Amino acid sequence: MSLRKAYFLIFLVLIVDQLSKIYVKTNFILGEEVVISDWFRIHFIENEGMAWGTKIPGAYGKLILTVFRIFAVFGIGWWLSDSIKKRHSTYLVVAIALIFAGAAGNIIDSVFYGVIFDDSTHNLATLFSPEPYGTWFHGLVVDMFYFPIWEGNLPEWLPMVGGKHFAFFNAIFNVADIAISTGVGILLVFNKRAFPKHG
Repeated sequence: MSLRKAYFLIFLVLIVDQLSKIYVKTNFILGEEVVISDWFRIHFIENEGMAWGTKIPGAYGKLILTVFRIFAVFGIGWWLSDSIKKRHSTYLVVAIALIFAGAAGNIIDSVFYGVIFDDSTHNLATLFSPEPYGTWFHGLVVDMFYFPIWEGNLPEWLPMVGGKHFAFFNAIFNVADIAISTGVGILLVFNKRAFPKHG
């Protein structure tokens, strides 16, 4: 796969990711939900940018996370460039490009959203607001896709979790997360094709 094609894939993911986030941010109040079907909803939430809404504690936790992710993206970018130069498997290049695009998409939220949007808690956010909700590197990541395929109480006979309320699938995510998960999935499922043994 050529570098040009990899760039095009990254650009496409970033455009779809950012357009979907900006649309939700400017058309939904935080926590608002639109039910598409019983198992698919658009549900607007924001988080610090770690999996499952995890936070790094302390005043500089968010800044540390954002800076770490920027360095990680540079590392992934180098891996992508090196893999293309060495003509590695298309499976590997596509996977790395998707992971890079997804990570970059969420970094855009973290770096810029705090200074270009106002708060979404009680009103629709305004793009390029004169009263932004945060500062540089302290933006919140926008998530919206929610697939509650099954929700209910687990059978009493199950050890430890019996009788407890359970939802599958309860994560809320965005296009960037889908790109990262797809890239990792390609590396896992097509591992032998992504990393072929020579000789």
